[in-house]
Amino acid sequence: MRVFVTGATGFVGRALVPRLQRDGHAVVAWVRSPARARGLLGADVEVVDAGAAPDGLVAAIERSDAVVNLAGEPLMGGRWTAARRAVLEGSRIAVTEQLVRAMAEATTRPRVFISGSAVGYYGDRTDELLTEASSTADDFLARLCQRWESAAQEAGRLGARVVLLRTGVVLGRAGGALAQLLPPFQLGVGGPVGSGEQYMAWVHLHDLVKIIAVALADDRYRGPVNGVAPEQTTSRSFARALGRALHRPAVLPLPALALKMIIGEAATVLLASQRVDPCVLREHQFEFDFPTLDSALEDIVGGTAVAISPAQSKPEGAGEARYELRARTVIDAPLDQTFAFFSKASNLGVITPAAMRFSIQGQPPPMAADAVIDYRVRVGPLPVRWRTRITTWEPGRSFADLQEKGPYRFWWHNHTFQADGRRTVMEDRVYYTPPLGLFGRLANRVFIRSTLRKIFQYRGDVIRLRFGVS
Repeated sequence: MRVFVTGATGFVGRALVPRLQRDGHAVVAWVRSPARARGLLGADVEVVDAGAAPDGLVAAIERSDAVVNLAGEPLMGGRWTAARRAVLEGSRIAVTEQLVRAMAEATTRPRVFISGSAVGYYGDRTDELLTEASSTADDFLARLCQRWESAAQEAGRLGARVVLLRTGVVLGRAGGALAQLLPPFQLGVGGPVGSGEQYMAWVHLHDLVKIIAVALADDRYRGPVNGVAPEQTTSRSFARALGRALHRPAVLPLPALALKMIIGEAATVLLASQRVDPCVLREHQFEFDFPTLDSALEDIVGGTAVAISPAQSKPEGAGEARYELRARTVIDAPLDQTFAFFSKASNLGVITPAAMRFSIQGQPPPMAADAVIDYRVRVGPLPVRWRTRITTWEPGRSFADLQEKGPYRFWWHNHTFQADGRRTVMEDRVYYTPPLGLFGRLANRVFIRSTLRKIFQYRGDVIRLRFGVS
């Protein structure tokens, strides 16, 4: 299918795009910044400018078999002032209405319309078991979800199968709720929010995009679908599970009053009790990859094994290296497909965390020996210019790049690929030396090693979404 996606550069959208490509779908992304989107989503995604004339949206809709609507400003982006409420409503309701209008004007129309919603639809319900048939509430978030879903349901009048995806807290690496929760928990000062007794609906990011991918292809999915994991948990049990995953204590609570003083009514997102059951997913025998909270957090906190140690046996050309990083991945795809993806400079942004704000400067060159790639990236709070040169180029086997300008005193990254039947074994070896001598060695111990692990674990996540991992 040709799938038109809004919110493609967001936390969920960036995971959905490679998952759709893995299933053989072509992706069209409707975005506010085409240049940024091309850097984040790669060369194989068609980009449509949301700021262009409406005719462009209609034309893109006409060429699409399905629409996945993930647009929406983060609910936890600040206090829900009148201005903030208008932003939350406009980014959800107005965008959905715009998409449906474009569908109405199109000469040929998408067959499927999957639109985001949230378990906030149900309001604060203590320990009541909530299914897709449960009634709604009458607070701001519930009314927002009602209007959002009502706008999406209009696509049904145009002949589309409409799926309303009610999600809870989405757990994943490099974004979402965990990006805010991890720092205090890693310091050992995390704990339950409020009383700790309220139920918290959650889902692993990879399961959520799998739900979307399945709902696109399976005509049984229509109407409300609770996009949550089957294991029900409270704020207290969530805190304990995250503490276990991090091997840290998790007993210091964040009182409800303090949270309300900080973010006002937006605190209801964390304080409302919603014991949500994925009834429709269970009826259709959907298979969760992460059905339990422990398995989800273990995957997110752990992930791809990345080993960093003092450099021992240095290859030719890496004699200046002080440290060595190794990561090995068995990819569930043939060698030619795997090598083709990683050997495109335009895909570098796809496998880089969004917080690093990666962007290639100028037109990406064809990958070959002595090709030079200039890009910008954020290292911590600092924007950095980086220039790399391809020093080794053996198609189907390996390639290596050497930093010629950048933050490290020395950086040499070798990628090797080996066929294993229908699978591919890929190994990354990075030999590097931080700048500034002794201070750089201290920095490596304090934050460089952990930062590099996060980057390569994120790469592992993208690989798993794009190809699957054995």
